[in-house]
Amino acid sequence: MAMSVRGEMEKLSVEQLKAVKEQTDLEVNLLQDSLNNIRTATTRLELASSALHDLSLRPTGKKMLVPLTASLYVPGTLQDPDQVLVDVGTGYFIEKNMPQAKDYCDRKINLLKSNFEQLVEVKVLLFVNLFQYFLRLLGLVISLPSFLLIYET
Repeated sequence: MAMSVRGEMEKLSVEQLKAVKEQTDLEVNLLQDSLNNIRTATTRLELASSALHDLSLRPTGKKMLVPLTASLYVPGTLQDPDQVLVDVGTGYFIEKNMPQAKDYCDRKINLLKSNFEQLVEVKVLLFVNLFQYFLRLLGLVISLPSFLLIYET
């Protein structure tokens, strides 16, 4: 199958190769958007984990400003620093104690970092294979380690 994919691509016209390049560019952009979204979500969770730590250090009855939105705060009093509401997505919240909430954040952060690393690997492999393919089209041959080649047998 690897040879048939390579053989088929070598038979493509310039216009068809441009279409393949445009499709690949779209895939790379989609991968980059996914990487950015994962990075943003990871940062939000790291900030939430830090906020949980800060909250756990505050005494009961402490007066504080509670964020309702990014720019709207209301005065409040901390009743129980060990019980928090955790946003689990799509408008759902779950009440957890502080260790459970911290564990939830840590597990989500680790999952997102793992997903990020996998997407980076896919992006690198995509670039390496495209680079090598276009060099072959130009008649240039370079030697890359076989683990970097998707279409090699």
